[in-house]
Amino acid sequence: MPDSTSYEVHPYPLERRIIADTVRLARRKNTMQGLFEVNVTQARQAIRAYRKRTGEGLSFTAFVISCLGKAVEQHREVQGVLNAWNRVVVFDDVDIATMIEVDYEGQKFPLTHVIRAANRRSLSEIHNEIRGIQADPEALLHAANTPFMRYFLLLPAFLRDVFYRVLLSSPKLMKRTIGTVQLSTVGMFGRGGWVISPPIYNLCLMLGGVAEKPVVVGGEVVSQQMMSVTLYLNHDIVDGAPAARFTHRLVEMIESGYGLEEGEIAE
Repeated sequence: MPDSTSYEVHPYPLERRIIADTVRLARRKNTMQGLFEVNVTQARQAIRAYRKRTGEGLSFTAFVISCLGKAVEQHREVQGVLNAWNRVVVFDDVDIATMIEVDYEGQKFPLTHVIRAANRRSLSEIHNEIRGIQADPEALLHAANTPFMRYFLLLPAFLRDVFYRVLLSSPKLMKRTIGTVQLSTVGMFGRGGWVISPPIYNLCLMLGGVAEKPVVVGGEVVSQQMMSVTLYLNHDIVDGAPAARFTHRLVEMIESGYGLEEGEIAE
């Protein structure tokens, strides 16, 4: 067969440098990693029932953010941040950064947005905030495409790292800029399995795909919807036992459909 040398050349977006920076910085953290599955059958049934009852879809991401915020509030040490004086700062509010996919000029863009004080917000408030951004992403797109951001990304990596070190050593600045916790839902677009990328956050929850699997429930084997989950925690901040208690509470809340009971969504 004749040798083919055909190929395509695509520009490398400046925004990809943020991803590369994140992975490089994350390798320096002493991270604990948990891989597990969560039964989301009850939660997804409740969301479908809500749509049938009201005619409105309810964001699964908003539901997980609500559960994550409440679980962190009960185990606040998991979102602790080490400052420049080697003291751990633990904030009362849980600010959760997540990616929201928006449609803009016929294209889909994933935009980072921080849900502030997720532990003190109702599920409906979080849902409405996400839907509001999806309906009108202009402000968020403008914030992500400022002249400062473009010039910053043009800097050499070692100069960008200076900025990151200052940011990550100042808990208040970090909270104000990028929040205290990360939720990634990119893996949910697959069918089961995990998508793993090291985070810079001290607490990060990454949701994988959902697959039907046989599970023992009440002594019987039944088909259930199991979601793959990856959890990252900074071992410099929290040990295994409190991490396990936090994880148990988070799984318990998601599996029980916390906040999805009829009449309780707005509470």
